[in-house]
Amino acid sequence: MYMNNKLPFEKLRRKVIVKQQANSAEGFKDKTEIASIEQLLNYGIINIDKPAGITSYKTAERVKTILHIKKTGHGGTLDPSVTGVLPVALGKATRITQAFLTAGKEYVCTMHLHKPATELQIKQVFEKFTGVIEQVPPVKSAVKRQKRQREIYYIEALNIEDRNVTFRVGCQGGTYIRKLVHDMGAELGIGAHMVRLRRTKAGSFTESTLCTLENLTDAYNKCEQTVDEDDLRTVLQPIENAIRHLGKIWIDDSVIEPVCDGWDVAVPGITKLHSDIHKGELVVVMTMTDKLIALGDAMLTSEEMKDLQKGIAVKVKKVFMKVARKS
Repeated sequence: MYMNNKLPFEKLRRKVIVKQQANSAEGFKDKTEIASIEQLLNYGIINIDKPAGITSYKTAERVKTILHIKKTGHGGTLDPSVTGVLPVALGKATRITQAFLTAGKEYVCTMHLHKPATELQIKQVFEKFTGVIEQVPPVKSAVKRQKRQREIYYIEALNIEDRNVTFRVGCQGGTYIRKLVHDMGAELGIGAHMVRLRRTKAGSFTESTLCTLENLTDAYNKCEQTVDEDDLRTVLQPIENAIRHLGKIWIDDSVIEPVCDGWDVAVPGITKLHSDIHKGELVVVMTMTDKLIALGDAMLTSEEMKDLQKGIAVKVKKVFMKVARKS
């Protein structure tokens, strides 16, 4: 059973719409040089391969200890037994975790059926649970136990051996895979439980950039002892990698400082923007050299931002960039 296993943002082919020629303001200089290790440790992301047996919180705490930094935060809680993709934000980058908590996730799960079922029956239950479903969070969960809707983007069987079914599932953030397995078993009328789970995607973070805690320790020690930064630079990602799944709006240099002061983004300051932006959508405000300035809610659609000459385009929620003030 092969399916197009892509999360919604991976399917969305956003185009860049140029609205106006950018002007460079004399008072603002964007630092385009390669970030130092110190900057990345205070404003970066690491895609940790979470090991089994510890919580997501403790995993992030171990990263903090290894790197000798004051603050870390993780993007999306995994149960202690679950392994795989766990983006860990470093230092001041912890404020970005909100941006990928709700991003689509992908898992590889092994489900044990309590009684035999045919491949056709399994395929049919996968199809039934693809799309918008209703879930009641399990008893041991961090959210209120009430029925809520979640979207399953795809379910793809990878291996069926006796009563063990290994499948890949892409889903909306906040979906409980253990509960999904239980509900599919109930639908089959034979019962089922989850025996193994690994997260393979969290937003734009995938297994291709994973780093174990052991490898992180080795890379940090190598950098400290030999001043060889290569291994550490390989695993330290810029904060911009955390928001690749979001629509982007680029602004003129002349309006960066007001936005950094908390002003909303007005239409005249936009130089280019992504297509397929909808009202109310969380979007990213960027410099012309692709540096993160702020996150905010789109107040207009892409078409309106392109065509209108005035109005508020983005209501700024969080500002990340700081600009040097003239003395």
